[in-house]
Amino acid sequence: MVENYLRATRFYHVSKIGVIREFHPMLAALVERWRAETHTFILPIGEVTMTLEDVANIFGLSIDGEPVSGWKDSSNDFVQNQGIAIFGRVPSVSQNAKSYIKLGWVRCIRDAELLDTEESIRRYVRCQIFCLLGSTLFTDKSTAYAHAKYVPLLRDFERIRTYSWGSACLAHLYRALCRALRYDTKEMDGPLNLLFVWAWE
Repeated sequence: MVENYLRATRFYHVSKIGVIREFHPMLAALVERWRAETHTFILPIGEVTMTLEDVANIFGLSIDGEPVSGWKDSSNDFVQNQGIAIFGRVPSVSQNAKSYIKLGWVRCIRDAELLDTEESIRRYVRCQIFCLLGSTLFTDKSTAYAHAKYVPLLRDFERIRTYSWGSACLAHLYRALCRALRYDTKEMDGPLNLLFVWAWE
């Protein structure tokens, strides 16, 4: 998972604001051609769509395994307990939504790890994966926070690699594209770098 993270961030991790400004015409064209009923783009050459194989090839993520489902409990106690278990301390959360953990705080925790014990190395890897989830795979309109619902998935260290992260990422993109079709939508979230690399390829 760590190797996949490095691969994904080296080639495809771009700040969301920069991506949207640079590729806004392409994004607008793709959204205009998206059909929610079939989850496909209607292009002059016919219907095309991104598949699980595309996600596996672009991001190197597993498309087989256990389903990824976040916890619905977003209480303050839940976030604090899970944060202590994963990060070793109470997480810094958004003032507006207590279920969102600051990615900058997670990066500081990661960078402060001494990597001198197995637990310290595991905490470092969990922080890396959480940043990947919040900034690349399951992004929302905030670039500074990630939802705490994914934190429990990182608790059992050996089980992290058994989840079908690629399937969840693709489902998140499909959902973001469907939401972007609504007349009142001003911005699009989701793994846009995945969409742009797929379109370019």
